[in-house]
Amino acid sequence: MTQLTAQIVDRRKARQDRRTIERQHTRATIQTAREKLTSTTGLDRTFERDTLELYTKSKGSACLVLAGYTALVAAALTMWGSALVIIVWLACSLCALSLSALTAKRLSVEKEAVDFSRVQVKLITLEALQSLVWGSIVMIGAMGSPGQTIFILISLLVYAGAATVIAANIKRCIHAALAPIALAVGLLTLVAGSSDVMLLSALVLGGLVFFFILALRTHDMSLLTLGYRAEKDLLIGALEEANAKHDEARRRAEEANLAKSRFLATMSHELRTPLNAILGFSEVMKSELFGPHSVDQYRDYSMDIHSSGQHLLNIINEILDLSRIEAGRYELNEEAVDLAAIADDCRHMLDMRAKAKTITLVSQMEPHLPRIWADERAIRQAIINLLANAIKFTQPGGEVVVKVGWTQNAGQYVSIKDNGPGIPEDEIPTVLETFGRGSTAIKTAEQGTGLGLPIVKALIELHSGQFYIRSKLREGTEVIVIMPAARVIQSMPAVGAASAAA
Repeated sequence: MTQLTAQIVDRRKARQDRRTIERQHTRATIQTAREKLTSTTGLDRTFERDTLELYTKSKGSACLVLAGYTALVAAALTMWGSALVIIVWLACSLCALSLSALTAKRLSVEKEAVDFSRVQVKLITLEALQSLVWGSIVMIGAMGSPGQTIFILISLLVYAGAATVIAANIKRCIHAALAPIALAVGLLTLVAGSSDVMLLSALVLGGLVFFFILALRTHDMSLLTLGYRAEKDLLIGALEEANAKHDEARRRAEEANLAKSRFLATMSHELRTPLNAILGFSEVMKSELFGPHSVDQYRDYSMDIHSSGQHLLNIINEILDLSRIEAGRYELNEEAVDLAAIADDCRHMLDMRAKAKTITLVSQMEPHLPRIWADERAIRQAIINLLANAIKFTQPGGEVVVKVGWTQNAGQYVSIKDNGPGIPEDEIPTVLETFGRGSTAIKTAEQGTGLGLPIVKALIELHSGQFYIRSKLREGTEVIVIMPAARVIQSMPAVGAASAAA
């Protein structure tokens, strides 16, 4: 037993530790997302690690493409310029590109531990160096033919477009990528002096401006996307935290419900055992089975003890019934029962109580009602509770009407109507709550726990039925219980009658 208890404790501790780790992870996720959304240094600083990651990915994927493009441009330039100069330019371009790619690859591995301000300076320097080497191509075609100059301008325009796409994730890298190219195009325009070259240079400069604006827009869209992603992470984290709290609350509620069930099971035995003795001995004393009392007042005391014990036992039974229903452990023993007969029997049981208050009980039963499929004990308990309530709150000389009949949907109903003080409309939800009592019950100091109507409602809902209260102040109350048509047992015609009808 001790080992089993230790295993249960260890399992609970393991589950609690796991939930603690999950909550810590969720809080860390929420904290990171909130820091991104509430930073006072601007979006560039807020999403620095994300933008660095995007930049390194773009640089790594475009490295081979830029290297191939550089080699093609160098091969084409050999038709106009010196091969040695072009090879030197190609080597310098590939070295700058390789250095930039290697730096990006290293940063993609060490992105969690880098200082973004220092890394940004390094990336800007490498981007500017790469564009500067590319811009030096104008020195090859400065004094060349117009065709060579046009080819160089177009090559610079294509490179500028690729460079701005790669550098769009870090704003300062956009300036570093375009500024040397723009300077080189302007220098080539001044040196060439041709009107055709000047016109083409103007178009290239216009293209550079377009690439610059497009890169800025791309940068802003990237930041907007990162912001949406951070907000999504925040919402997911908040949802996970809410789910964790909900699971924890549900676990505690289940433990509390289990503790309540154990308490009620224990207390029902502990209370019923002495109550049975009290009821039995008081019954013997008030009946004077062993001889009359020497003082008549003792008999009255015995009757009071018996009635009080019976009342307490009824309260205990009501609490246990309601707890079983709420826990889903109330089992229905269903059979074919006559609803009208049960209602009439309950009326007979409470007829003496009604006559003691000079209250008239009236029955209005539709004839030849078929049986229904239900738990007779539950239906009987519901009708007795409703009749007892009606008699309890009806003034002497009043009337209580019990009706049983068909509903419009081929179901059956039981209606119990009194001409008592009624229930205020705003108090109807209160009297349907557990331990809820209306102002009438409080003013008249009627005995009760406020469990009668909740038990009736729960029992009827177990039968898939409906429960209604109609009441007007100082006019009376009508309580209606409806059993669905699915529970009405329709009798089958005899075989001979069915054949004759066919």
